[in-house]
Amino acid sequence: MSTHPTVLDVTDRIRERSRGPRSAYLERLTEIRNRDRGSDRMGCANVAHAVAGIPANDKFRVVTERAPNIGIVTAYNDMLSAHAPYQGYPDIIKQEARSLGATAQVAGGVPAMCDGVTQGTPGMELSLFSRDVIAMSTAVALTHDMFDGALLLGVCDKIVPGLLIGALHFGHLPTVFVPAGPMPSGLSNGEKSKVREQAAQGLVGRQGLLDAEMAAYHTVGTCTFYGTANSNQMLLEAMGLHVPGTAFIQPGDAMRETLTREAVRSVLGRASEAKFNCPPIGEMVDERCIVNAMVALLATGGSTNHLIHWVAVARSAGIVIDWDDFSRLSDVIPLLTRVYPNGSADVNAFQAAGGPGFVIGELLDAGLMHADVLTVRAGGIREFANVPSLADDNKRLVWNSAAPSKDEAVARPVESPFSATGGLKLLNGNLGRSVIKVSSVPDDRHVIEAPARVFDSQAALHHAFTAGELDRDVVCVVRWQGPQANGMPELHKLTPPLSVLQGKGFRVALVTDGRMSGASGKVPAAIHVSPEAAAGGPLAKVRDGDVIRLDAVAGTLAVLVPDDEWAERETTTLPEAKRIADGHGLGRELFAGMRRNALTAEEGACSWL
Repeated sequence: MSTHPTVLDVTDRIRERSRGPRSAYLERLTEIRNRDRGSDRMGCANVAHAVAGIPANDKFRVVTERAPNIGIVTAYNDMLSAHAPYQGYPDIIKQEARSLGATAQVAGGVPAMCDGVTQGTPGMELSLFSRDVIAMSTAVALTHDMFDGALLLGVCDKIVPGLLIGALHFGHLPTVFVPAGPMPSGLSNGEKSKVREQAAQGLVGRQGLLDAEMAAYHTVGTCTFYGTANSNQMLLEAMGLHVPGTAFIQPGDAMRETLTREAVRSVLGRASEAKFNCPPIGEMVDERCIVNAMVALLATGGSTNHLIHWVAVARSAGIVIDWDDFSRLSDVIPLLTRVYPNGSADVNAFQAAGGPGFVIGELLDAGLMHADVLTVRAGGIREFANVPSLADDNKRLVWNSAAPSKDEAVARPVESPFSATGGLKLLNGNLGRSVIKVSSVPDDRHVIEAPARVFDSQAALHHAFTAGELDRDVVCVVRWQGPQANGMPELHKLTPPLSVLQGKGFRVALVTDGRMSGASGKVPAAIHVSPEAAAGGPLAKVRDGDVIRLDAVAGTLAVLVPDDEWAERETTTLPEAKRIADGHGLGRELFAGMRRNALTAEEGACSWL
């Protein structure tokens, strides 16, 4: 099957746009790759420091036998259910490396915070920029420069993009990501959301709400909805950076350890009988690879956060993408899955239906993904259309085709998709550029026109809701939530009250320069509005009562004010008291430089460029 012309055209446009920075990136990568290996190149004292803490046999292998040495970068902590399983992974990796005549060292750890823990608190304002801290931490770990490959242990929202950004700045290294898998299904996501809405109305008390939340988030593994964390795993599969089919195998599954050992074999090029050198990650992640990730995001209705994160990831490899690229692809990429919040199924049901392998196989067969890309496997991206299982008394991994779908209520083939177009839509208009996740919004809510109510914080909206001031058709504008204002927190706490209003039959929408991510739900939300209000963007000109039209069909977001009046209207500035309040407490002072230097959301909110 030949590649779809729109996919080719978008890729060509990205390649042309990126010609200069990508060429410079590859030149630097080649220069670094041509050096002598670490323990031969570095001074004796440097080498001695690097191996002082490892067993004598490993020292001998690194220094005398010149065996490959793998750097492990881990996001392990036991605060996060998704990362708690990583505690024992380094020992498994070291043992497997030794069995293959190689060595492995934990090069360093990266911070990993949970948006679920910090949601609606000041700590959430550190969340987006924790991605850049993770990228820098990855660089600190790998900058010891003694490694011939890397294994990256991380799963959740900012952790995977941060690890990937950091790794791409060490693009000369073969690199494989090692996931840990989702938690088993508990209370369904739909039931959890219902209780949250009841709590917002005062129908359920704190104990009832806590019981529901504890039943939903009940053990180790990622959350089971298709938010940013699980979208990360889908995209890594589509980029060929995992062991195929690894993403959604649960932590307690017998396959989990075997797949982790397979990651060691993959990074060392020992995963097949044929001679295979795992390519450097900087060569693997090219324009085609980035487009494959974008396509996979759209085909599964994944997290809107990746319209920020993958822009930053691409920039780290010298590749320049923007929201127009996502929009053009969305016009031709069918929606193949219904996973909460785009449906009632969770990621475990998605995996049972065929998971990432099914989606990738369908997209490849339809020419909607590039098949001619490098991956961590000898068989290329086609290997990622399979699902793994254990054979020979659970001793050997085998892969079989993920097709056909085992449940077409969850995953459908290209010829009968849930929607002919992808789950994300770009909006343009006199309020700037923004995005909306239409895959989870009912069709009759794709166009909302109503008077605006302007808020300067989440708390102010909640207060108005509790006071009954929003029981009407309304477009809630929540501003001063962009990267430069307060670090661009997710605004999930707004979903329950807005859902309640929508459930009462009101025409309701949210417009904000903040984020909502993959769990944004069924309320129409124009998010990531750029330029943000704090940078003088048009949201700073909106007044209570202005009629706003959000049209996800036409792709527009506009305030219906005469052009001459709009042009003359004063732009409100971020109140100094709010800037000070949002910049202090719980470590927010330390992120002032990142807020000050952040690029726009469409430019990846990068703080290092």
